[in-house]
Amino acid sequence: MEILRYPDRKEWPSLCQRALASQAAEVKSIVADIISNVRRRGDKAIREYEQRFTGAICNSLKVSDREIAEAEQLVSDDLKQAIIAANDNIARFHAAQKMQPITVETALGITCSQKAVPITKVGLYIPGGNSPLFSTVLMLATPARIAGCREIILCTPADRNGKVHPAILFAAKVAGVSNIYKTGGAQAIAAMAYGTETIPAVYKIFGPGNRFVMEAKQQVSQDAVAIDMPAGPSEVMVIADDNANADFVAADFLSQAEHGPDSQSILLTTSTHLVDELPQCLDKMLNMLPRREMMEKSLSHSRIILLRDMNEVMDFSNTYAPEHLIINHADADALCEQVENAGSVFVGQLSPESAGDYASGTNHTLPTSGYATAYSGVNLDSFCKKITFQKLTPQGINSIGRTVEIMAENEDLNAHKLAMTLRIEAVNKD
Repeated sequence: MEILRYPDRKEWPSLCQRALASQAAEVKSIVADIISNVRRRGDKAIREYEQRFTGAICNSLKVSDREIAEAEQLVSDDLKQAIIAANDNIARFHAAQKMQPITVETALGITCSQKAVPITKVGLYIPGGNSPLFSTVLMLATPARIAGCREIILCTPADRNGKVHPAILFAAKVAGVSNIYKTGGAQAIAAMAYGTETIPAVYKIFGPGNRFVMEAKQQVSQDAVAIDMPAGPSEVMVIADDNANADFVAADFLSQAEHGPDSQSILLTTSTHLVDELPQCLDKMLNMLPRREMMEKSLSHSRIILLRDMNEVMDFSNTYAPEHLIINHADADALCEQVENAGSVFVGQLSPESAGDYASGTNHTLPTSGYATAYSGVNLDSFCKKITFQKLTPQGINSIGRTVEIMAENEDLNAHKLAMTLRIEAVNKD
């Protein structure tokens, strides 16, 4: 792992570069072929890809009610209670985000209003494999339900036996989603974007995934559907001072590293003591945890960066724009005021990223790769559109009529002017 001491500001842009997935052009081509095949051949293509990639033979792509009921019996009581408790917190936080309609009289006789309207059809992608992300079911399905989305579908890969992980199915039941389909990867994204005989097309697709899933989301967003956000490998930035518990910081690094080999962890600190201590703590913990090989790959492009003062620390953090930002610092509350770019912030030494990943109530579907400079994490608004309304009375026509005429005329849009002129004449004919 790279350790940098007092890097010059000119070096910051290169230090903020993420680990780039290799063979990007090949991934793009493979994904384009998958999307084209699914568009042409529908369910048949989906079944072929599932058998090729996972070995699953899916006679029916839709998860049956019986399968959902059977899955519930396979989930331990402890896990059921944990899923329900986490969902309660997620629901509570996202329900508080509901926007109230607004109405404003902008001028005499002119009323403008705005209301949030749920997106009618949404698709949720939930990765399976070695880490079935049942927590992501709650993070996506629960806000969609609270927002009032009429049709919520969920795609997730089945295992070799054609079964979806039982915890994913139980979480979907808790979150109120029953339309679940056995498909993963780029083919699942294509199915939700364009529809097949079994899987309906949606208006917006949500959810994390590997580089093939992310590439598929980018490609279908260019002509078919909206997506939640552009995304890449997961990342965490830790800001810590001399009093920070080095074991806490090490655990935060490794909890990020086990997301995947392309994940990145960054420590920003003014503490030479912590710079020296952290590598030792990481070595100790690596020997205690599974997935060591994958975590070591992640750590190989992670960094410890020693900076001169907290102004530099916060400037660097805002330049990097981390997906997750942990502020393990005595002045954490004050430093929060300086945060401009971050997906989600974890405040104080007792706030690990894993709290937000599972059960604090905030959403864990967040912008990566520097997109936090302009994108928010998934929230209730992600599942809504804002529609504006305006109504003009005769007084309203007289309030802004001449203003509209002048502006339209000066933009050489004479039909625009005429549409207003006729109304001015109508309300003033007497």
